[in-house]
Amino acid sequence: MKELAHINKYLFKYKYHLLLGTVFIIIANLFGVVPAVIVRHSFDLIQESFQVYNLFDGISLQSDTYDAFVWSIFVFAAIILSSALLRGVFMFFMRQTIIVMSRLIEYDLKNEIYEHYQTLPLSFYRKNNTGDLMNRISEDVSKVRMYVGPAIMYGINLAAMFVIVIPFMLSINVELTLYSLIPLPFLSFSIYYVNNIINRRSEQIQRSQSNLSTFVQEAFSGIRVIKSFVREKDYDKSFTEASDDYKTKSLRLAFVQALFFPLIMSLIGLSTILTVYIGSVGVLRGELSTGNIAEFIIYVNMLTWPVTSLGWITSIIQSAAASQKRVNEFLSVKNDIVSEKNIRQDIKGELTFDKVSFTYPDSGIEALKDVSFHVKSGDSIAIIGTTGSGKSTIANLICRMYDTTSGGVSLDGVPIKDFDLKSVRGAIGYVPQDVFLFSESIRDNIAFGNGQMTDAQIKAAADNADLTENIAKFPEGMATVLGERGITLSGGQKQRVSIARAVARSPKILILDDCLSAVDTKTENSILNSMKRIMVDKTTVIISHRVSSAQLADNIIVLDGGTIREQGSHQTLISQKGIYKSLYEKQIQGEETVS
Repeated sequence: MKELAHINKYLFKYKYHLLLGTVFIIIANLFGVVPAVIVRHSFDLIQESFQVYNLFDGISLQSDTYDAFVWSIFVFAAIILSSALLRGVFMFFMRQTIIVMSRLIEYDLKNEIYEHYQTLPLSFYRKNNTGDLMNRISEDVSKVRMYVGPAIMYGINLAAMFVIVIPFMLSINVELTLYSLIPLPFLSFSIYYVNNIINRRSEQIQRSQSNLSTFVQEAFSGIRVIKSFVREKDYDKSFTEASDDYKTKSLRLAFVQALFFPLIMSLIGLSTILTVYIGSVGVLRGELSTGNIAEFIIYVNMLTWPVTSLGWITSIIQSAAASQKRVNEFLSVKNDIVSEKNIRQDIKGELTFDKVSFTYPDSGIEALKDVSFHVKSGDSIAIIGTTGSGKSTIANLICRMYDTTSGGVSLDGVPIKDFDLKSVRGAIGYVPQDVFLFSESIRDNIAFGNGQMTDAQIKAAADNADLTENIAKFPEGMATVLGERGITLSGGQKQRVSIARAVARSPKILILDDCLSAVDTKTENSILNSMKRIMVDKTTVIISHRVSSAQLADNIIVLDGGTIREQGSHQTLISQKGIYKSLYEKQIQGEETVS
């Protein structure tokens, strides 16, 4: 229960739902007891009336006795039906309060987790896979809901039932009460034990099914490669093995489930047999009436499900505690990217890196070593280098996705750590290397950074990214809805939409992280010509492995192994005959070969 203490704040928030639900449970159980008492009186009335009826044999009073008897039975039947109806009504209210409360708590908890996810730094998402994040907000929260809903409801119902029913039973006959209740603890323990086995085997099946689904998805996604290498039979064999594993685990679960209900029914039947046997002995002794036996059977049946649910409740609480522990692990993660002074001011775009070194906390890889450069507001700088040289790390530090290990990054002469995070990121237009588009219209993707953007602004951004001609070819134009991750578009089109999205918000700092890697030379030249207009009055950081993109910048930095090897203008670096010139000549020769 220590882990589930996190939920107490929500139980307090919805305390009126819980209190009303408890009241409805008590009232429903009181109406549940009434039929048992009426059945006892009905049985006794039948027995007594039958004896009186026989005594008045051949006398006119016999028909009067019969009429009184029939009328009494109708009255008792009406009371039983009314009690059952009222019990059903209050059970409905019970579920409408406690189960609704559990759904509201589920909603709040999911929102809490999602909001917390959004506050966590990029390093958190590098360490945790998406499937695990999704499971904690869906599967784990669903298991916690079972605790705040059914577990609490049936737990209160069990307590209320025992408090109401047991005194009734004891007041009639203590011995019969004890004998009739003997099988119930065994029933509860059996349910708990078997339910735990079912839960374990269900989890094994879920993992097996997940592996099977992942295998099939990968096979279908890579079907072209599989067919090209003639590996169909190998994959058939692997799929058969995975399917056999799933089948075996499913059959094992089915076997346990097949034993589940017979076990319950046998223990319930044993309790009924003991009640009838001990009750019959009491009737023969003159201590009990036949009505008492019927009443006790009803009481035993009333207690059966609450006692049975005790084992189920215990299993639910254990499962919920394990799930809440997993949720708490993520909720306890704190965001270390915080503002120290929360400065909110207009950012002009002057950018300074002062002896910056950075090591990724999750992998321990040193990405940057003593990197220093300065960019005036409105100027541009190109960062060029091979894969793994630390180019994208600079973009992450400017956006403050990470903080430097040593050294400092400044904006307009103010340490970036002192700025409010939203102020910094709101002033940046970022075009990532790995383009991500949402399953929305092209217009919505371009306007993603500013929901109040006009159609004219969206069109201007599309023009600047050399996207207008491509959009015109789609039947629905800007209203064209993209598939998952923008699958409707080609690689070059996706990158141009990403560029349009970045420039549409008129940022003070524009970061282009290898954003032209998926376009051909002709399209690249077209976009580069447009970029000259876009870059005016913007501090621009061009990150690329292509020299052609770097030529746009006022200053060029050549990174290698996380350190600056060369720095200067295009002409200066060409004259130095170093790494930059070598890259330039290789790329020029490559373009000539392709042409």
